[in-house]
Amino acid sequence: MSALVTGAAGALGGAIAERLAADGHQVAALDLDADGAAEVVGRIVAAGGTAAAVGCDLRDEAQIAAAFAAAEARVGPISVLVNNAAVFPAGKFIEVTAAEFDDTVAVNQRAYFLCAQRASRAMIDRGTEGAIVNVASIVWHGWWSDMSPYVAAKGAVVAMTRALARELGEHGIRVNGVAPGAFPTRAEKVQHDDLEAYEREIIASQALKRRGRFGEVAGVVSFLAGDDASFVTGQTINVDGGWIMV
Repeated sequence: MSALVTGAAGALGGAIAERLAADGHQVAALDLDADGAAEVVGRIVAAGGTAAAVGCDLRDEAQIAAAFAAAEARVGPISVLVNNAAVFPAGKFIEVTAAEFDDTVAVNQRAYFLCAQRASRAMIDRGTEGAIVNVASIVWHGWWSDMSPYVAAKGAVVAMTRALARELGEHGIRVNGVAPGAFPTRAEKVQHDDLEAYEREIIASQALKRRGRFGEVAGVVSFLAGDDASFVTGQTINVDGGWIMV
C-alpha cells in the first residue's frame, strides 16, 4: 500500500505521513519545502518505515503531474491520497487582493481537485479501490474574520469532498474530510501577536480544555484511510476538542 501526503513538511502533514507509515503504507511526502519533507522521511525510515520525499509547487499543474510520477516510481501506485497542503493568509476582506485570493485558492482548493483527479484516474485505470482524505478546517462553519479567502477555500473543500464521494463511489474510491480546529502550527505564531491570549480564547471555546495534538488529527486520517472506514464516504469529521458541534 502506498500513500501520498501533500504539505508533508509541516507539523500536521508530517504527523499524518508518519502515522500512515506506521500503519504500513509506503509514503510519498510531498511539499514545496523539499528539505522539510526529507526530514519527515528521515524520521519514517529511522522508525523502520518506507518513504520518499518529493518536491512540488502545488500551484503548478505540470509539477503536480511530475510529482505523482516521481512518487509512484519510488513508492508504488498510490492507493491513499491525503490533501493537506495549505496557506494561511490573514487580512481584512476589503483589503484582500485578487492575487492573494487566487494564491489561496490555488493551494487550498485547486490543488486538492487536481491531486484527487490524478489519484482517482490512476485507481480507476488500475481497477483498484482507494481512499482520498481532504484536510479542511472548522473555519468553514463561519464566524472567523480576517481570513475570508481561506474560509472560502476550506468550505469549498468540504463541498468538493461530498461531490467526489458521490461520483467516485461506484469505483470503490472513498472520499472523506477532516476539519481540524486550532492546532499550534507555525502559521499561528505568525498570525497572532499575543499567543497566550489566543490560546486562552481557543480553550474557552472548546469543550476539552487543552490544545490538540497533531497525532490526534493523524489518527482520524488513519481511520478514514483504512479498512475500518470501508463504508464511510462523503463525511467531514471535526477534530477540534468540541469547538464546533454539528
